[in-house]
Amino acid sequence: MVRRASSRTKPWWVAAFAAAAIAAIGAGYALFGYLQDPFRTVQPIDFAAYLDNAQSMRGNVYRVEGSIQHALAWVPTQGRLISVQVDQSGSRHFAALWVPTGFNHVNVQKNQRYRFKVEVMDNGVLKVLDMGKS
Repeated sequence: MVRRASSRTKPWWVAAFAAAAIAAIGAGYALFGYLQDPFRTVQPIDFAAYLDNAQSMRGNVYRVEGSIQHALAWVPTQGRLISVQVDQSGSRHFAALWVPTGFNHVNVQKNQRYRFKVEVMDNGVLKVLDMGKS
């Protein structure tokens, strides 16, 4: 009598396929999150160096990510000054950012998280070049 080959699916094939599918989904999610950051090519600001000597950083463009704490000032013709809390390297920093009038359409509210592309001005003030919710 002729013996038939077993055509049953091996359990390790199912486990290997499930592991590969989970890895592919995880990698896709991570890549999608990375590509969604519009300022990923901009260097994050080093607040220790900024607080030590902001003049040495003037003219450079950096990335700042933090939560809005307070609206410090608002002048309709010049823009607004906001306070942002930034958690960097295990320490908490507060930065004042000048938001020009071009961003008056953005509804900035307390405790919202934003990403900012900023330029260090000649006087050391951080001027917002672009911004978006994170």
